[in-house]
Amino acid sequence: MAAAAARSFGPEREAEPAKEARVVGSEFVDTYTVYIIQVTDGSHEWTVKHRYSDFHDLHEKLVAERKIDKNLLPPKKIIGKNSRSLVEKREKDLEVYLQTLLAAFPGVAPRVLAHFLHFQFYEINGITAALAEELFEKGEQLLGAGEVFAIRPLQLYAVTEQLSQGKPTCASGDAKTDLGHILDFTCRLKYLKVSGTEGPFGTSNIQEQLLPFDLSIFKSLHQVEISHCDAKHIQGLVTSKPTLATMSVRFSATSMKEVLVPEASEFDEWEPEGTALEGTVTAVIPTWQALTTLDLSHNSISKIDESVKLIPKIEFLDLSHNGVLVVDNLQHLYNLVHLDLSYNKLSSLEGIHTKLGNIKTLNLAGNLLESLIGLHKLYSLLNLDLSNNRIEQMEEIRSIGSLPCLEHVTLLNNPVSIIPDYRTKVLAQFGERASEVCLDNTATTEKELDTVEVLKAIQKAKDVKSKLTNPEKKVGEDSRLLAAPCARPSGSPLTAAPTSASLPQPILSNQGVAQP
Repeated sequence: MAAAAARSFGPEREAEPAKEARVVGSEFVDTYTVYIIQVTDGSHEWTVKHRYSDFHDLHEKLVAERKIDKNLLPPKKIIGKNSRSLVEKREKDLEVYLQTLLAAFPGVAPRVLAHFLHFQFYEINGITAALAEELFEKGEQLLGAGEVFAIRPLQLYAVTEQLSQGKPTCASGDAKTDLGHILDFTCRLKYLKVSGTEGPFGTSNIQEQLLPFDLSIFKSLHQVEISHCDAKHIQGLVTSKPTLATMSVRFSATSMKEVLVPEASEFDEWEPEGTALEGTVTAVIPTWQALTTLDLSHNSISKIDESVKLIPKIEFLDLSHNGVLVVDNLQHLYNLVHLDLSYNKLSSLEGIHTKLGNIKTLNLAGNLLESLIGLHKLYSLLNLDLSNNRIEQMEEIRSIGSLPCLEHVTLLNNPVSIIPDYRTKVLAQFGERASEVCLDNTATTEKELDTVEVLKAIQKAKDVKSKLTNPEKKVGEDSRLLAAPCARPSGSPLTAAPTSASLPQPILSNQGVAQP
């Protein structure tokens, strides 16, 4: 079905197949019979359930509005209306009735018939008409409120298809359903949320996450959140480069390139705009000049690829819950201060300081780390989450004990955290700064500080004895517990530890589009 959807996406879309409606069964509910209707529109199918009285109401409206034959609908029965024989005959008669109506209106179905068959949820014309009418009535209010507007991939797919067909923007003749209302709204919208479903949508066989759609109709986006869509089928997102400040793409991508530089597959070699060109470059690609926050968590990304060159102004980067093996290419992000790499597959941090020179918050929870070598030169680091790793040795803590600005450290659920007197032994690694460090989201107590002082005195005595025993041997740097203090404003209090070092969440609202 995804292949069929992809084939229909574009100017060479095949002629629309005739829609069908079949009554495939019935079920007895309380004191009446409900008929199960299967509607087919090309490769898309969905089911609708109606009792006979619903058919009767539909027929009355069509007779009044469209002058159809009043005898077309099978007559109402009072005696034996729920008998099996009558129900089976009525199933066949009602199917003939629906097929006759669809044949009578091959283009755009009358509104009452379209709603009866749930076209507003599943069929291209019905979806766009319903969306246009909603924005005609509420569009200005939504834009004025500055809230996030939620839309489904299926709705975007329908709008994209409508635009590709080159038909009049108001096929139904009702000005409220004119496609222009959608285009006017999307041109001015600043905050967008696109959320698909993991399985079939509603009562249909439509896999929303596989549908292609084009976002180039949005001209003023500042923030976009996309989830459960196939990034390879999303077009037009790059048109928002001049304005987009915050972007979240989750449960959708297999690589960073799919999101940041989808056009890369067309070129052998490319470089970001503004860099000195060397060698054979077949394309110069504009950067995401306004983007400062990027959330690519909960995807299937295994590599931090060179596409990060296109996001030079990024300050917050969330790559948590992926499959990243190595920290790479982040040296291009000079403004990066908050990085979330939690729940990936990192096993080594060697050389990480050469790629994260100005980092302040670093979340490495849920990885495969045994050693902390590589963190010892992150001199700007304030918050560090190392929970749920494989750190066993107290000696590893020395790599972070000398960091001058570190205030919040989390080591929960590591083997080292079950060592007797674990907290005081960890705090002792910070020397004179022990009182400034919040360990595992718990402030340091006076009793712990007293114990740290005792440990420091014992260590100092050991150092003196070592010098006397080996007068020509210099004690190495890793035997020192005292660390240089980080410069801070006088009287600045130690703030409470954050519950997580992850990125700030994008602004959301309760505005959404209801499922059927």
